[in-house]
Amino acid sequence: MSARDSSRWFVLSWTLATIACVCAFVVHLALRGRTLALGYELGRARSEQAHLREVKRVLELEKASYETPERVEIVSRTLLGMEPPPAERIVTLPAAGHAQAPVAKNGP
Repeated sequence: MSARDSSRWFVLSWTLATIACVCAFVVHLALRGRTLALGYELGRARSEQAHLREVKRVLELEKASYETPERVEIVSRTLLGMEPPPAERIVTLPAAGHAQAPVAKNGP
């Protein structure tokens, strides 16, 4: 091999090695940037998850308060303007142990 051939071989090898290093560095930077972006996204998702858990807790407490008879009466009287029915609108039902009247069937 002549000096000129070995010089070309060295320049070609050096160029390929430099290109490989630059490509590896660019890939490293791209992956690092993606890792940081995913980290920020994960942080936002965890923050939203914590917020939604707190909202769920508050809504469960509110739901429990609506299940009490006192709360239902307060809401029905104040927000919905309901009143107890007059005596003539109250219908008494027979006790559960008594036989019921037959129900008429529709159709043939």
